[in-house]
Amino acid sequence: MQGPSFETPAEVRMLRRLGGTVVGMSTVPEVIAARQMGMRVLVMSLAANPAAGLVDRPLTVEEVLEAGRAAAGKLKRLTGVLVERLF
Repeated sequence: MQGPSFETPAEVRMLRRLGGTVVGMSTVPEVIAARQMGMRVLVMSLAANPAAGLVDRPLTVEEVLEAGRAAAGKLKRLTGVLVERLF
């Protein structure tokens, strides 16, 4: 999905019917652009909130930011391990 917005419940249902399990805003276009420039790509994504229509409450940007803060330490350690092994 292109974002930057939450998917609607209808979009979530469509994506599920198409076989999707996790939705991201911009990873695919960014990877396509990087590959067109000859770059090697490694992607790490964080699923930061449930999809619209899957929970009985409104989705908020604050929820996404909190998930990012909560995962920051683990993602930092993972990135360090990956860099050590790749280089």
